[in-house]
Amino acid sequence: MNNIPLKLSVAIALLTISNSFAQFNVDGQLIQRAEYRNGFGKLLNQGEESAGFIGQRARLAANYQKDNLSIHVSIQDVRTWGSAPQTKTTDGYLSVYEAYAQIKTSENWNVKLGRQELNYDNFRFLGNLDWALQGRSHDFALAKYEKDKVKFHVGAGYNQDGEKLSGNVFVTPNQYKTAQFARYEKFTDSFSYSLLFWNDGRQFAAKNLAGDVIYETVRYRQTFGIPTLKYQKGNTTVAAFYYHQLGKDVNAKEINAYDVSLQLSQKINLNTEKGSSLYLTVGGEMISGTDTTEKTKNNSFSPLYGTNHRHNGYMDYFYVGGRYENGVGLQDLYLRTKYDVNAKTFVALNAHYFTTQAQVTNALGEKLAKDLGAELDATIGYVYSDAISLQIGYSQFFAQDTFKYLQGTANARDTQNWAYLMLVYRPTSKNKFIGLLF
Repeated sequence: MNNIPLKLSVAIALLTISNSFAQFNVDGQLIQRAEYRNGFGKLLNQGEESAGFIGQRARLAANYQKDNLSIHVSIQDVRTWGSAPQTKTTDGYLSVYEAYAQIKTSENWNVKLGRQELNYDNFRFLGNLDWALQGRSHDFALAKYEKDKVKFHVGAGYNQDGEKLSGNVFVTPNQYKTAQFARYEKFTDSFSYSLLFWNDGRQFAAKNLAGDVIYETVRYRQTFGIPTLKYQKGNTTVAAFYYHQLGKDVNAKEINAYDVSLQLSQKINLNTEKGSSLYLTVGGEMISGTDTTEKTKNNSFSPLYGTNHRHNGYMDYFYVGGRYENGVGLQDLYLRTKYDVNAKTFVALNAHYFTTQAQVTNALGEKLAKDLGAELDATIGYVYSDAISLQIGYSQFFAQDTFKYLQGTANARDTQNWAYLMLVYRPTSKNKFIGLLF
């Protein structure tokens, strides 16, 4: 039997694989986090038990590049230890996190199409939600212009539940049906700023008793502002941001809301040779809200797609997972401290004092105090190697009566706290720690 064609085919296949491997890059990460929750996210009442568990994210990414085209695909498995039986055949924890193609159309322009992260500024409005093990990615078309110290990004997304034969009603919860986006950034060695516009369309559908859609529309909310405004001189940095929202919410209420922040940071070099430094940041953020007696207007700002765990305390009472949305707003005065013991170890302690921005009135018509409470967040980080880092956190919240009323926990425990221990395996990433804001 003549096996020359077979040998030739094998040789061609080997050459193809060799050439392909030269253009492939495979990357991965693993995050394992043990948590003790005793009031995390929501105050616990007397008699309610605390929770403890271990969560895990495993993410594998492959990148292929040829000429002006690059393709990126990443899959992830997100689970709680024990959530699947030991003798399983399949489960629902594996998903595609990103899948996009990026085409370089000229020296300064490229186009990115597909499922992708949107990460900008301080992650207040657009972020990848890296703290949450599942993360956040968008199905989006993005065009990017970048030259020297100027960046301009513009894009859009249009979502549907599937490939339908008729109709366009979009029923996936907590998602926009359509969005348009533009962002401009300019920076120098000492000064930087950015401008943002985001138009967000949410589906509204009214149904009859039989469940049939009798009326549907899309209601739009516009968010615009200055997400970054930063000036640095030496070791001193002044930073601010401002967002404003107009339009209508999904219930057709007129929106007029804002989010503004100002902070001052100082770095103090203690031992340059050792890499020891102290960072001090003092500042405040005001997020507008709606009085509890207001029925026709919505003055509550929503940081729609931000990594909100990084802001307003690590116990996630505010604007995380839909909590505190369309509420009375927030005023957050904070002091953040971080001590770099050396190049591999840091200790951080943050303090927050929270009040409402709008007025809270109870069922008896009594106006309640605006004081919500205070929070302390302590974090320790240690880089064990280029691939492995350790992160430990402890937080405690001191709730006041108004916050207990808003939470519906009149019989709240005296102690509300949270602790975690996390191992981060990221061999190729510069971000050795996650979910932190310094």
